[in-house]
Amino acid sequence: MAPRKEIDGSASVPAFYGKELRWKRESAGLTLKQTVEGSFYGVSYLSEIERGQRRMPLDLARHVDQVLRTDGFFARCCEDVRKARTSLYAPYFADAVEMEANARDIEEWSPMLIPGPLQLEPYIREIVHAFSPRDDDEVVEQRVAGRRARAWVFEEPEGPASWVVLHESILRQPIVEDQLMAEQLAHVAAVARRRRFIPQILPWSAGAHPFMMGSTFLMSFSDAPPVMYTEGMYSGQIIDDPGIVMQYQQAYNRLRAVALPPEVSLKMIEAAAEDYANGNHARRAERRRLAEEQSQHGP
Repeated sequence: MAPRKEIDGSASVPAFYGKELRWKRESAGLTLKQTVEGSFYGVSYLSEIERGQRRMPLDLARHVDQVLRTDGFFARCCEDVRKARTSLYAPYFADAVEMEANARDIEEWSPMLIPGPLQLEPYIREIVHAFSPRDDDEVVEQRVAGRRARAWVFEEPEGPASWVVLHESILRQPIVEDQLMAEQLAHVAAVARRRRFIPQILPWSAGAHPFMMGSTFLMSFSDAPPVMYTEGMYSGQIIDDPGIVMQYQQAYNRLRAVALPPEVSLKMIEAAAEDYANGNHARRAERRRLAEEQSQHGP
């Protein structure tokens, strides 16, 4: 048996919290399995908390306090530990990133932008400049690095099984200049062709549909209940109420039902990339502009 790795409690606040949790558990003579018994969480989940690699949910903290008879210590401290975690990401998104790293499946709806882990650097920079125009170069670089650090979610074999529904407007309204947009969409298509995720396009003509709001993704786990994360421009929220998560899951299933089939969607992404690359998108845009000017001025 490999020797147990000691926890360096000085490394971070989460590591200190996790080391104290392990000490209390072992002092009580309990295994990880015995400690989580009766909760919704698995052994690996608690083990990662002890190693400072995962946050402690409040319901699990209360359960641990009861089992270990720690007088509410872990419940009182778990929110402070969450706030203390340093990250490249906005505070409201840090917990979602942590959950993403442990997800078994991810189902995502993206109404306006290519999902973050699929974005290339030029695309990311344009979004950062649009959302936070006062950020200096150092902050921009940090945001770019944080976004690209999540690329493994879709690009690596060990990433979660993923299903992504994109609105057609993402293909038709370029965020960057045409050649860069061509490279960005070609990248999305190439990752999908490697079977790293399943894409579906929701066409302009779909009409009313579920999730007529900001981006959303649902995450399911092997050792914990499913959760949903929804995000606006400057805020985000994790929802873990089982009944509400189930409602969102059912809505996502309906969204997939009205979107185009995966293979048709993938070919549409590839065709859009080719249009940007060969200048067809720019020519069509110019023809529309001239037609609008002519209609405004009359015959």
